Amino acid sequence: MSWLITGGAGYIGAHVVRAMTAAGERVVVFDDLSTGDADSVPEGVPLVVGTVLDRAALDAAIREHAVTGVVHIAAKKQVAESVEQPLHYYRENVTGLETVLAAMADAGVKRFVFSSSAAVYGMPDVDLVTEETPCAPMNPYGETKLVGEWLVRAAGRAHGIGSVSLRYFNVAGAASAELADRGVFNLVPMVFERLEAGEAPRVFGDDYPTPDGTCVRDFIHVEDIASAHLAAARRLADDPEGTALTLNIGRGEGVSVSEMIDRICKITGHQDVRPGTFPRRPGDPARVVAAADRIRAELGWSARYGVDEMIESAWSGWRLRHPR
Repeated sequence: MSWLITGGAGYIGAHVVRAMTAAGERVVVFDDLSTGDADSVPEGVPLVVGTVLDRAALDAAIREHAVTGVVHIAAKKQVAESVEQPLHYYRENVTGLETVLAAMADAGVKRFVFSSSAAVYGMPDVDLVTEETPCAPMNPYGETKLVGEWLVRAAGRAHGIGSVSLRYFNVAGAASAELADRGVFNLVPMVFERLEAGEAPRVFGDDYPTPDGTCVRDFIHVEDIASAHLAAARRLADDPEGTALTLNIGRGEGVSVSEMIDRICKITGHQDVRPGTFPRRPGDPARVVAAADRIRAELGWSARYGVDEMIESAWSGWRLRHPR
């Protein structure tokens, strides 16, 4: 097997590359380096610099590296940006996916792992979100991921491509400090940034119908995300024909925003800091927690890491890039 990993130089992609190479899989990274870093690609792993909108570059990479499977992670992923630039997001996330699938179909590549998102669910009014929970995305980013899942399934039926679509919940942490998330768009790095600036972390809404009034989320370590991709790839390596799975990746445990901030403050040595409370943000659901039974049954996978390990590893990465 030889796996092409699109977006393999980015935060999540680099972790997937490390997990798969450590397990003995042959991989090649395909990344335009718009947000990824070539230094994140391990020594000895080929890096093809190109965009998933470039069919000729994809064809060449598949041919030259004898690719037999694709892990498609490359995508634009910022919710607010997607609202401001929907055409850009549909082009990158949907047209880019279509281009990858077309290259695979013409080359006879039959195995595909797709990085989807819990954003496809929108505001689910359930205690645990299962894969059967109705999808009602609330922003262009979530829409592109749901459309992507439809496209993957349709291409699979038409061209005999086995697929596993993985719906990520709230990703945090790092396998090592140098692979930590460089963006400041998710809760953990956003709290780090506020603490470093001597400012109180912000809580948006403390009147939700949850135990402490703040939103509840399912946080998942990026190393667990990576191991789920490896499990999906190996499932397809064994039996690609007819496989069309859609699976949540989560711990199945909810942590409130208030509790998460308290734990971040404790771990980073800011125990005396108290967050400020602001009005709710439009579109924030009260609770989004994954049901993780199906991925355990289908892939034999379950999360290994807890919230404190996510925070500690993310903080090590923050300290590496923001020395005092």
